[in-house]
Amino acid sequence: MNLPERRKMERFTLELEACMSCVDEIKAQADELSTKDICAGGAFVKTEKRLPVGTDVKIDLVLSLHKLKHLSAKKSHITIKGSVIRTGETGMAVCFGNNYKIIRCRD
Repeated sequence: MNLPERRKMERFTLELEACMSCVDEIKAQADELSTKDICAGGAFVKTEKRLPVGTDVKIDLVLSLHKLKHLSAKKSHITIKGSVIRTGETGMAVCFGNNYKIIRCRD
């Protein structure tokens, strides 16, 4: 039996490099990880180190632009804040907030 789709936004299977840290911690240690899937409203992050539901996080997503030859940058970073809304065996779901910043790099 298939359950009806409850998501409001289309989700894409997309594995992106990511770095995540807790927003509230003064000496937040950033962990390198990757996304499993993503949409405009959030992402599922693959990690063995899951944070409690409700934890505010900052995620730096790394987009590889090497296939887009008309762009001079090789990578672009999107920094976005969100909060953990669910955890599972393979990671956790993060709901994005409206604060984000896009940084282009020439690396």
